[in-house]
Amino acid sequence: MTVKEHYDSHLGNFYAWMTGDFDKNVANFRRFITEQGLSGGEGKKALDLGSGHGIQSVALADLGYQVKAVDFNRQLLDELEIHRQGFPIRTVQSDIVEYMTRESTLSHLIVCWGDTLTHLPSKEVIVQFLTVCSSSLAENGHLVLSFRDYSTELTGDQRFIPVKSTDSRILTCILEYEEERVRVTDLLNERSGDTWQQKVSHYYKTRICPEEVLRVLEKNGLHIVCNHFQQGVITIIAGK
Repeated sequence: MTVKEHYDSHLGNFYAWMTGDFDKNVANFRRFITEQGLSGGEGKKALDLGSGHGIQSVALADLGYQVKAVDFNRQLLDELEIHRQGFPIRTVQSDIVEYMTRESTLSHLIVCWGDTLTHLPSKEVIVQFLTVCSSSLAENGHLVLSFRDYSTELTGDQRFIPVKSTDSRILTCILEYEEERVRVTDLLNERSGDTWQQKVSHYYKTRICPEEVLRVLEKNGLHIVCNHFQQGVITIIAGK
């Protein structure tokens, strides 16, 4: 199953629930961007690639950026339209790699957040994507990335990751490692009355280590402003 098929048929139905309190997440991302000295968005253009239901887009728009939010899932973009509340956010339904290959407008800020980078189908495509993003930055612009580090294989019971649970929903993620990718199975159990129903779907993420990403960015003339690792998640900010 492709990543898009997985989101369209499975994950998109409970993605907002999985990610938690929308306003709190917006506030956290807005605080992060401000702490990194990138809050002066007045009159500047920002791209949110793999925007989902709009956490990053709303935070950036609230900081003054004119935001274009790109995602391949219509359901999540419809949720973003509800969340945007008059902010200058334009939504585009598209594969982010295909979109960037035809995008001609330079952006002051490009954000690819929440493990979207590893959703791309191969290291080669990731390199292509990062190269295009680098060339699409305006002078003094910044590229903001976050992604999970799958370079170290989890084994045994470590592969079973409890994501979130309530009285009526339990989401578990199961990882199966291959040489250059990891199979991700989202196992959702939902209760209706006294009955539980299990829904299962899988997709693949690409295994790429932070050092490979940093090399690509530096090769394309960007300088690294932030390189942070916490709880398995890499955050990189590169400037032009």
